[in-house]
Amino acid sequence: MNDAYRSIPKVDVVLKEPSLTELPYAPELVKRAVQGALEEIRNAIGSGGISRSPDASRVAAGVAGEITAVMEAGLKEVINAAGVVVYTNLGRAPLADEAVDALVSAARGYSDLEFDLEKGSRGSRQDHIRPVTRSCFGAEDALVVNNNAAAVLLVLNTLARGKEAIVSRGELVEIGGSFRMPEVMSMSGAVMREVGATNKTRLNDYRSAITDNTGLIVKVHRSNFSIVGFTDEVELRELSGLAREFGIPLYVDMGSGIPFDLSPCGIPDEWTIPGCLEFSDVLSFSGDKVLGGPQAGIILGKSGLIGQMAANPLHRAMRMDKLGIASLGATLRLLAKGRYHDIPVLRMIMEDVTDVRARAEELKSLLNIEQAEVVPTRAVVGGGSAPTKSFPSCGLAITTPRSVAVHARLRRGSPAVVARIEEDRLIFDMKAVYPSLIPVLAEKIREALGHGS
Repeated sequence: MNDAYRSIPKVDVVLKEPSLTELPYAPELVKRAVQGALEEIRNAIGSGGISRSPDASRVAAGVAGEITAVMEAGLKEVINAAGVVVYTNLGRAPLADEAVDALVSAARGYSDLEFDLEKGSRGSRQDHIRPVTRSCFGAEDALVVNNNAAAVLLVLNTLARGKEAIVSRGELVEIGGSFRMPEVMSMSGAVMREVGATNKTRLNDYRSAITDNTGLIVKVHRSNFSIVGFTDEVELRELSGLAREFGIPLYVDMGSGIPFDLSPCGIPDEWTIPGCLEFSDVLSFSGDKVLGGPQAGIILGKSGLIGQMAANPLHRAMRMDKLGIASLGATLRLLAKGRYHDIPVLRMIMEDVTDVRARAEELKSLLNIEQAEVVPTRAVVGGGSAPTKSFPSCGLAITTPRSVAVHARLRRGSPAVVARIEEDRLIFDMKAVYPSLIPVLAEKIREALGHGS
């Protein structure tokens, strides 16, 4: 055992190995990593896992590999050929050029984020985003926080803490990351009052649940699922009338904020911001889904209620940073100008399928392989928006018995490629593939298939 411990190289000996001296990282960071690696070796010897330590060169090589993996880990560019426009796991909405420019400008230097230049005193960061948000949607007032989960928590904590919040059993949703409405209500301090059944909730169910301790009536968009068949739910207009009858605020959690009717795009009967705003006292939705902006939670509603939320100490923990404020402001200005095709998500949803087909034909031409075929597909909005709706798209299908292995190779590439598999076919849906990326996508597909450049 003593011989085994004596085989462990000294820290300074390992540090002199070329694989570590050539690393572009601070010496103290490298030294800590070496000490950690040697401690693991000691533990392995003590537990009988190994009888002798690797030499200094092997230890150094292992440490260098670990440091490089950690330090170079980060976001990786992905080509989205899955036919999901707002792909949550791929970062949701790509930003408009104007939003990127605004973000870069805010990041590069100083700004009046919380400084009133006229008065020469402290200002509010909401002053830079609240007016444009309010104006863009025609709301009485607005408040912006860092995501819609935060918005939900802030609304409930402000308006229903210690009181009952009435919600239909059919709307107790769970979205990605195990975000569950019942748990959020509990954390907010609101007392959840479930009404109706999973598939049927009527107006009288809400009415019967109202007591002197009712603080809020809540209506939640069913993200990522739909209830069909023997169903019934209360329309916003009816629920609004009930809320006004009893003087109780009606809060609508849209989840994804669809800014206008998408029926012409093949996505009918979805909640829209104007439709929800008309009947609610408070409304919240995400900024980085159909709206096409950065991650944000946008709250619209009555001035008195919004003012209470702005004054809630919890608001500070949820505030937007300067980069989000700058890019969201730019996105909202495009929306207010009706420049929908300058917002990538809206452009993708609204574009004619012939344009998508043209991109698929270009990809086929660049690949020039027998097993590639242009095929009609169905794309989806994604991000919890329009969960049961799809709309026409087009893609390239490649038939191969190695579809799973090829897709794995594509995901490991740089940039990575995410497509979808249907039986023995790889489908590259071109709905969310930018024209400038088509040559890159073709190269990556050829590499993954083993066709070379």
